[in-house]
Amino acid sequence: MSATRRSADGFALQVMLGLCLVWGVQQVMIKWAAADIAPVMQAAGRSGISALLVGLLICWKGGWGQVGHTWRGGLLAGSLFAIEFLFIAEGLQLTTAAHMSVFLYTAPIFTALGVHWLLPSERLRPLQWLGIVLAFIGIATAFAGGVSWDNLDRRMLLGDAFGVLAGAAWGATTVVVRASRLSEAPVTLTLFYQLIVGFVGLLLIAALSGQITHVSLTPVAVASVLFQGLVVSFCSYLIWFWLLRRYLAANLAVFSFMTPLFGVTFGVLLLNETLTINFIVGAVLVLLGITFVSAEQWLRRRLRNVLER
Repeated sequence: MSATRRSADGFALQVMLGLCLVWGVQQVMIKWAAADIAPVMQAAGRSGISALLVGLLICWKGGWGQVGHTWRGGLLAGSLFAIEFLFIAEGLQLTTAAHMSVFLYTAPIFTALGVHWLLPSERLRPLQWLGIVLAFIGIATAFAGGVSWDNLDRRMLLGDAFGVLAGAAWGATTVVVRASRLSEAPVTLTLFYQLIVGFVGLLLIAALSGQITHVSLTPVAVASVLFQGLVVSFCSYLIWFWLLRRYLAANLAVFSFMTPLFGVTFGVLLLNETLTINFIVGAVLVLLGITFVSAEQWLRRRLRNVLER
């Protein structure tokens, strides 16, 4: 399969542009509808809708036969998925959608660290270590609100921390998929595990915390949940997996860094969020670091081509 994958072309760029736009606006939609439906309930609703659709797709195309030897990894991946969206939901009540969009996409950093220790074939290279250092410097810079502690917005700081924890949970989910039998399972089954466990877990958390009653079926609330369930969790994820089977992952990773840029832009334009200079500088360092980590092979090839000219 890997031998048939090719470098990203114009078509892949256009599809990735659409995917990044959808993923970037996701955090904005959650925060936009938070007054009508609790973010945790939005996450549970989107997971439930998507799990139903993916389950029907598996029934049609097959894939249930591998449940017997993948369910343990599936439960773990699904639990991490639920934790990720719990941190996103709680974090968006404390910080801005722009901040969440950047901190959530630190996930590749945590994935790289995880596979470095678990998979000998994927040890980090010097440029990737540099990227990790830059990313964490960027996080520290974005967290810094000024010279004194009094200048820090403690609510936003906690929300930003939740964003990083969500990214860590996302990265850990990827590590579980890569290092378990899920790596050989159909992508639809892997996605179903995450969605169904996430649905049950998030719904339980919403019930225990009393947020299950924070639901008002306004047009904004319904639009947000349907957008997340149908467009984001179902359509966009399947398109992403389709691209990964046809194009080099490193090439696609470069394009995926447009996602936090869209998230920041939509947060400013649609929610009137403000950006501080320390956050802008920190975000640039984070994105640069993620680029070094996820697209290291692509960057090395580009640099080698330039030096050989």
